[in-house]
Amino acid sequence: MRSTLLRRAVFWGALVAFIAWDYGHSAPVNLRLEPPMIAAGSGQATHGGHCSMPK
Repeated sequence: MRSTLLRRAVFWGALVAFIAWDYGHSAPVNLRLEPPMIAAGSGQATHGGHCSMPK
């Protein structure tokens, strides 16, 4: 019982640590440069997807 709780605590601690590290080391996402979801991976042009987004 105790080893199961320890394994769970280690797993969740490692997961939270990884997410915090990834968030800290990743560049911020610029939504204006992202392709529109409907065109992602379809080969369509990716410009103008967020024209309704406020500046």
